[in-house]
Amino acid sequence: MKTLKLLFAIVVTSIIATSCSVVVDDFNNPNSNYVSLEEIVSSYDLWYIDYNRTTGQGDVPFLSKAFTISFLNGKLYANNNLVGIGATGNGYGIQVGNYNTYNGSLEINHDLDGYFDFDVIQLSGNQIKLIDNFDNVTYYLEGYQKNTFDYDQIFYDNIEYFLQEYDAWEKTNISDNGEVNAFDNENFLQFTPEDITTFYSSQDEVGTTIDNLLWDYVGNYSVADVQGYDNLKILTLDYDFGDTEEFELTVINDETISLYQISSGTTYEFTGRGYIQYLKSSKNKNTVSNTGRKRTKVKRETKIRRHLK
Repeated sequence: MKTLKLLFAIVVTSIIATSCSVVVDDFNNPNSNYVSLEEIVSSYDLWYIDYNRTTGQGDVPFLSKAFTISFLNGKLYANNNLVGIGATGNGYGIQVGNYNTYNGSLEINHDLDGYFDFDVIQLSGNQIKLIDNFDNVTYYLEGYQKNTFDYDQIFYDNIEYFLQEYDAWEKTNISDNGEVNAFDNENFLQFTPEDITTFYSSQDEVGTTIDNLLWDYVGNYSVADVQGYDNLKILTLDYDFGDTEEFELTVINDETISLYQISSGTTYEFTGRGYIQYLKSSKNKNTVSNTGRKRTKVKRETKIRRHLK
């Protein structure tokens, strides 16, 4: 691919807002405030990929599958999973390739996907965009330091993908209060990575191994935001045979979720079983390839919370 020159969009309003002036086209002026590309990309521990802002018809596989990337001394790291984020690789994730910024261009050699060249445009003090003209796609990234990154919020912002990171969710607790209802018999749920709309459920006994589960029901699911709440979602399960179940969904930790059934007043806890770690390849038998796992733009409905527990 043709190596592309680093570009910076310098807008007066952004300079005022960030109190930072960046000059990249006056290499020979010793009085200029030239900032190198290496300084820009390594200035933050984590670059969060705001996939909903992505434009263009193309695709860079390793960017569309990662939640964050990091540039550290020529090595490229990525957090491809939400489970373990903040702990894996000391918060950076796993190394997925190498990069260089020679001559003001960002060249990435991904271990699985190969070579890519990007135009880099700095939008503000902590925002950049990566433009791949060859593949006709642009990604928008927000920079954060590890000690100020909201690891909890990233779960809610990408909840559909968090639900996919286990082979199954097993019911591990049910509250004493609440009316008896049909969902009491549902002991396992599965949200498959084939899309962000399909779920399965099983009434097999708690403790059944994943390989022996029989999925009794299938349907579509959706996740809605809740007006005024950042740490709460509405999960709706639409069974193919006609029943619909609606829950308030909260994340307890990176392996446990709470589902409060709005109709019955019952709270269920489900624990993830069979963690799926998305790495750069499937050589390790305990991991799976990125193949089949790709983020898509998510448009959620916003609902008003109808009650207070």
